[in-house]
Amino acid sequence: MKKAIVIGATGLVGLQLVQLLLRNSSFNEVVIFVRTSSRIQNAKLTEHVVDFDEPEQWRALVTGDVLFSAMGTTLRSAGSKDAQYKVDYTYQYETAAMAADNGVPVYVLISAAGSDPRAKLFYSRMKGELERAVERLAFDSINEIRPGILSGHRKDLRIGEQVGIAIMKVVSMLPGLQNLRPIPGKTVAMAMLNAATYNKPGIHKYTLGEVYTLAGYNQPDYKPAMG
Repeated sequence: MKKAIVIGATGLVGLQLVQLLLRNSSFNEVVIFVRTSSRIQNAKLTEHVVDFDEPEQWRALVTGDVLFSAMGTTLRSAGSKDAQYKVDYTYQYETAAMAADNGVPVYVLISAAGSDPRAKLFYSRMKGELERAVERLAFDSINEIRPGILSGHRKDLRIGEQVGIAIMKVVSMLPGLQNLRPIPGKTVAMAMLNAATYNKPGIHKYTLGEVYTLAGYNQPDYKPAMG
Protein backbone atom coordinates (compact mmCIF):
# COMPACT_ATOMS: atom_id res chain seq x y z
CA MET A 1 0.00 0.00 0.00
CA LYS A 2 1.35 3.38 -1.02
CA LYS A 3 0.97 7.03 -0.13
CA ALA A 4 0.55 9.48 -3.03
CA ILE A 5 1.32 13.20 -2.88
CA VAL A 6 -0.31 15.51 -5.43
CA ILE A 7 0.15 19.18 -6.26
CA GLY A 8 -2.08 20.77 -8.88
CA ALA A 9 -4.91 18.60 -7.59
CA THR A 10 -7.70 20.96 -8.65
CA GLY A 11 -6.64 21.39 -12.28
CA LEU A 12 -7.77 19.58 -15.43
CA VAL A 13 -5.38 16.63 -15.05
CA GLY A 14 -4.79 16.82 -11.32
CA LEU A 15 -8.46 16.43 -10.43
CA GLN A 16 -8.76 13.38 -12.69
CA LEU A 17 -5.60 11.96 -11.16
CA VAL A 18 -6.87 12.36 -7.61
CA GLN A 19 -10.09 10.55 -8.51
CA LEU A 20 -8.09 7.69 -10.06
CA LEU A 21 -5.86 7.45 -7.00
CA LEU A 22 -8.82 7.37 -4.63
CA ARG A 23 -10.24 4.40 -6.56
CA ASN A 24 -6.90 2.61 -6.88
CA SER A 25 -6.34 -0.18 -4.37
CA SER A 26 -2.54 0.20 -4.53
CA PHE A 27 -2.78 3.55 -2.73
CA ASN A 28 -4.22 3.69 0.76
CA GLU A 29 -3.54 7.41 1.28
CA VAL A 30 -3.70 10.42 -1.04
CA VAL A 31 -2.29 13.71 0.24
CA ILE A 32 -2.93 16.90 -1.72
CA PHE A 33 -1.41 20.34 -1.27
CA VAL A 34 -3.69 23.11 -2.53
CA ARG A 35 -4.07 26.86 -2.35
CA THR A 36 -7.83 26.64 -1.86
CA SER A 37 -9.87 23.66 -0.70
CA SER A 38 -10.75 21.04 -3.29
CA ARG A 39 -13.89 20.17 -1.30
CA ILE A 40 -13.29 16.49 -2.05
CA GLN A 41 -14.57 14.20 0.69
CA ASN A 42 -12.97 10.75 0.91
CA ALA A 43 -11.60 8.63 3.75
CA LYS A 44 -8.32 8.12 1.85
CA LEU A 45 -7.78 11.84 1.23
CA THR A 46 -5.78 14.26 3.36
CA GLU A 47 -5.90 17.87 2.21
CA HIS A 48 -3.42 20.56 3.20
CA VAL A 49 -4.30 24.15 2.28
CA VAL A 50 -0.89 25.82 2.08
CA ASP A 51 0.92 28.96 1.00
CA PHE A 52 3.26 27.92 -1.81
CA ASP A 53 5.29 31.07 -1.16
CA GLU A 54 6.12 29.70 2.32
CA PRO A 55 7.27 26.12 1.62
CA GLU A 56 9.25 25.80 4.85
CA GLN A 57 5.97 25.90 6.78
CA TRP A 58 4.86 22.56 5.31
CA ARG A 59 8.15 20.91 4.27
CA ALA A 60 7.80 18.11 6.84
CA LEU A 61 4.43 17.08 5.40
CA VAL A 62 5.82 16.22 1.96
CA THR A 63 6.41 12.53 2.62
CA GLY A 64 5.20 9.41 0.85
CA ASP A 65 5.94 7.03 -1.99
CA VAL A 66 5.15 9.11 -5.09
CA LEU A 67 4.97 12.83 -5.83
CA PHE A 68 2.65 13.70 -8.70
CA SER A 69 3.21 17.23 -10.00
CA ALA A 70 0.29 18.47 -12.10
CA MET A 71 0.45 22.19 -11.37
CA GLY A 72 0.27 24.79 -14.09
CA THR A 73 -1.33 28.01 -15.24
CA THR A 74 -1.58 30.17 -18.35
CA LEU A 75 0.04 33.49 -19.05
CA ARG A 76 -3.40 35.09 -19.22
CA SER A 77 -4.48 33.69 -15.85
CA ALA A 78 -1.16 34.50 -14.18
CA GLY A 79 -1.01 38.04 -15.55
CA SER A 80 2.71 38.09 -16.36
CA LYS A 81 5.57 35.82 -17.32
CA ASP A 82 7.09 36.18 -13.87
CA ALA A 83 3.85 35.09 -12.20
CA GLN A 84 3.46 32.14 -14.56
CA TYR A 85 7.07 31.10 -13.95
CA LYS A 86 6.44 31.12 -10.22
CA VAL A 87 3.59 28.61 -10.58
CA ASP A 88 4.94 26.45 -13.40
CA TYR A 89 8.56 26.36 -12.26
CA THR A 90 9.24 27.67 -8.76
CA TYR A 91 6.36 26.05 -6.86
CA GLN A 92 6.81 22.74 -8.62
CA TYR A 93 10.59 22.66 -8.23
CA GLU A 94 10.49 23.62 -4.55
CA THR A 95 7.94 20.90 -3.81
CA ALA A 96 9.98 18.34 -5.74
CA ALA A 97 13.14 19.33 -3.86
CA MET A 98 11.39 18.94 -0.51
CA ALA A 99 10.04 15.52 -1.54
CA ALA A 100 13.48 14.35 -2.66
CA ASP A 101 15.04 15.59 0.59
CA ASN A 102 12.36 13.72 2.54
CA GLY A 103 13.12 10.45 0.77
CA VAL A 104 10.18 10.24 -1.65
CA PRO A 105 11.48 7.78 -4.29
CA VAL A 106 9.23 8.36 -7.31
CA TYR A 107 8.40 11.60 -9.13
CA VAL A 108 5.87 12.06 -11.94
CA LEU A 109 5.63 15.43 -13.70
CA ILE A 110 3.32 16.82 -16.36
CA SER A 111 5.63 18.73 -18.67
CA ALA A 112 4.86 19.68 -22.26
CA ALA A 113 5.69 18.73 -25.82
CA GLY A 114 8.73 20.61 -27.08
CA SER A 115 10.15 21.30 -23.62
CA ASP A 116 13.73 22.54 -23.96
CA PRO A 117 15.74 24.80 -21.63
CA ARG A 118 17.30 26.38 -24.75
CA ALA A 119 14.00 27.05 -26.52
CA LYS A 120 13.20 30.57 -27.71
CA LEU A 121 9.53 30.17 -26.81
CA PHE A 122 9.04 31.16 -23.16
CA TYR A 123 6.64 28.33 -22.28
CA SER A 124 8.81 25.59 -23.80
CA ARG A 125 11.94 27.03 -22.20
CA MET A 126 10.28 27.22 -18.77
CA LYS A 127 9.13 23.60 -18.96
CA GLY A 128 12.57 22.52 -20.15
CA GLU A 129 14.25 24.35 -17.29
CA LEU A 130 11.99 22.57 -14.81
CA GLU A 131 12.77 19.17 -16.32
CA ARG A 132 16.51 19.86 -16.17
CA ALA A 133 16.30 21.02 -12.56
CA VAL A 134 14.27 18.09 -11.20
CA GLU A 135 16.47 15.59 -13.03
CA ARG A 136 19.26 16.65 -10.68
CA LEU A 137 17.24 15.73 -7.59
CA ALA A 138 17.74 12.46 -5.70
CA PHE A 139 14.67 10.54 -6.88
CA ASP A 140 15.00 6.87 -7.75
CA SER A 141 12.53 7.24 -10.64
CA ILE A 142 11.69 10.42 -12.57
CA ASN A 143 8.87 10.34 -15.11
CA GLU A 144 8.19 13.32 -17.36
CA ILE A 145 4.87 13.21 -19.20
CA ARG A 146 5.02 15.40 -22.33
CA PRO A 147 1.54 15.68 -23.84
CA GLY A 148 0.44 18.13 -26.48
CA ILE A 149 -2.49 20.48 -25.96
CA LEU A 150 -4.89 19.19 -23.29
CA SER A 151 -8.60 18.78 -23.84
CA GLY A 152 -11.37 18.36 -21.30
CA HIS A 153 -13.68 20.32 -19.03
CA ARG A 154 -12.10 23.17 -17.09
CA LYS A 155 -13.58 25.30 -14.35
CA ASP A 156 -12.31 28.42 -16.09
CA LEU A 157 -13.28 29.05 -19.71
CA ARG A 158 -10.23 29.47 -21.93
CA ILE A 159 -11.48 30.73 -25.29
CA GLY A 160 -8.04 30.77 -26.93
CA GLU A 161 -7.35 27.24 -25.79
CA GLN A 162 -10.71 25.98 -27.08
CA VAL A 163 -10.00 27.53 -30.49
CA GLY A 164 -6.55 25.95 -30.46
CA ILE A 165 -7.99 22.52 -29.67
CA ALA A 166 -10.45 22.76 -32.56
CA ILE A 167 -7.68 23.80 -34.96
CA MET A 168 -5.28 21.07 -33.83
CA LYS A 169 -7.93 18.38 -34.17
CA VAL A 170 -8.16 19.26 -37.85
CA VAL A 171 -4.41 19.68 -38.36
CA SER A 172 -3.63 16.35 -36.68
CA MET A 173 -5.69 14.53 -39.31
CA LEU A 174 -3.04 15.35 -41.91
CA PRO A 175 -0.44 12.63 -42.67
CA GLY A 176 2.53 12.74 -40.32
CA LEU A 177 0.95 15.22 -37.89
CA GLN A 178 -0.81 12.81 -35.52
CA ASN A 179 1.50 13.94 -32.68
CA LEU A 180 -0.20 17.35 -32.73
CA ARG A 181 -3.65 16.10 -31.79
CA PRO A 182 -5.15 17.19 -28.45
CA ILE A 183 -5.12 14.65 -25.63
CA PRO A 184 -7.84 14.27 -22.96
CA GLY A 185 -6.84 15.24 -19.44
CA LYS A 186 -8.05 11.88 -18.11
CA THR A 187 -5.69 10.05 -20.48
CA VAL A 188 -2.75 12.03 -19.13
CA ALA A 189 -3.86 11.28 -15.57
CA MET A 190 -3.99 7.55 -16.34
CA ALA A 191 -0.51 7.74 -17.84
CA MET A 192 0.80 9.46 -14.70
CA LEU A 193 -0.70 6.78 -12.49
CA ASN A 194 0.77 3.97 -14.59
CA ALA A 195 4.20 5.62 -14.70
CA ALA A 196 4.24 5.57 -10.91
CA THR A 197 2.98 2.00 -10.77
CA TYR A 198 5.73 0.75 -13.10
CA ASN A 199 8.32 2.56 -10.94
CA LYS A 200 11.23 2.06 -13.33
CA PRO A 201 14.55 3.46 -12.03
CA GLY A 202 16.11 6.35 -13.90
CA ILE A 203 14.75 9.24 -15.98
CA HIS A 204 11.94 8.58 -18.45
CA LYS A 205 10.36 11.02 -20.92
CA TYR A 206 7.02 10.14 -22.55
CA THR A 207 5.88 11.97 -25.68
CA LEU A 208 2.31 12.01 -27.00
CA GLY A 209 2.17 8.55 -28.56
CA GLU A 210 3.93 7.05 -25.56
CA VAL A 211 1.50 8.80 -23.22
CA TYR A 212 -1.43 7.03 -24.91
CA THR A 213 0.36 3.70 -24.64
CA LEU A 214 1.32 4.37 -21.02
CA ALA A 215 -2.32 5.17 -20.29
CA GLY A 216 -3.29 1.72 -21.56
CA TYR A 217 -4.69 2.63 -24.97
CA ASN A 218 -3.80 0.70 -28.12
CA GLN A 219 -2.56 3.21 -30.66
CA PRO A 220 -1.59 1.42 -33.91
CA ASP A 221 -0.10 4.59 -35.37
CA TYR A 222 2.62 4.63 -32.70
CA LYS A 223 5.50 2.33 -31.85
CA PRO A 224 6.85 3.94 -28.68
CA ALA A 225 10.14 3.03 -27.06
CA MET A 226 9.01 2.80 -23.46
CA GLY A 227 11.59 4.25 -21.12
